[in-house]
Amino acid sequence: MGYAIQWLRSLAYVINVYLSIAVVGLVLFPWAAVSTRGARTACMAVCQWVRLSAPFMIGLRTEVRGTPPSGEVLVAAKHQSFGDVFLLFSALPAGKFIMKRLLMYSPIVGQYGMRIGCVPVDRGKRGAAIKKMVEDVKKGAARPGQLIIYPQGTRIAPGVKAPYKIGTAVLYEQLNQTCVPVATNIGLFWPKRGVYRKPGLAVVEFLEPIPPGLPRDEFLRRLETEIETASDRLNAEAGFAPKA
Repeated sequence: MGYAIQWLRSLAYVINVYLSIAVVGLVLFPWAAVSTRGARTACMAVCQWVRLSAPFMIGLRTEVRGTPPSGEVLVAAKHQSFGDVFLLFSALPAGKFIMKRLLMYSPIVGQYGMRIGCVPVDRGKRGAAIKKMVEDVKKGAARPGQLIIYPQGTRIAPGVKAPYKIGTAVLYEQLNQTCVPVATNIGLFWPKRGVYRKPGLAVVEFLEPIPPGLPRDEFLRRLETEIETASDRLNAEAGFAPKA
C-alpha cells in the first residue's frame, strides 16, 4: 500500500513538473522571445518550483553543497536524471548546457534552451560534433556564463560505470578556463526512467575547481576521479551500496 501511495504521489509530481514547464513557458514566452533575461527568468522559475514542490508532494528534499561558480567557467557535472538539470540550473547565475541537438526541436524546452545560450551537439558524429561544439562556444554562440557539460554524455544510474568522453577535455583545453566538477546522488531518488520518485535528500555538490592548463589526459583522469569519488560518497550517505 505504501508503494502504491508513493507511486500516485510521484505521478502527480511528474504531471506538476511538466505542467509547470508548459504554463510558465507559454505565459512568459512573449518576454522570453525578445529578452534573454525573460527566458532565464522563466527557466529559473520552473527550476525553483520543481525544487519547492518536491518535499510536500513526494517527500524529496534537495540540497546544493559547495560553492557554485559565478564567473566564466566550465562546469562538468555527473548526470543521473532529469532532476539534476533543475538543481544545477537553479544554483548558477548564468548557466547554460551543452545539449543534444534533438532537444532544439522539443516544444518550449528547445526554444528556451536556445534563448539562454545552450549549445546543441549532434551526438551521432563524434569528431564533427566536438569540432562544431568548440566552434560554437568560441564564436559566442553560447552567451557568457557557466557552460555545463556532462562528461559521460548521458544519464548514468548510481553505481553504474561509464567512460568519461574526450569532448569535455577538448573544451577545457580550447577554452583555457577553470573547470568546476559537480557530483550528485539524485538518481537514487529520481531515476532515469519511470514515474516512481523516492523520498529522501537529493544532493548536488560543487567540488574544488580544477585550474586551467593541465594536459588533456591528466585533466580527464582527475575529473573522473573527483566526480566519481564524491558521487559515491553522496550515494553512501543516502544508504546506497553498489552491487559487488
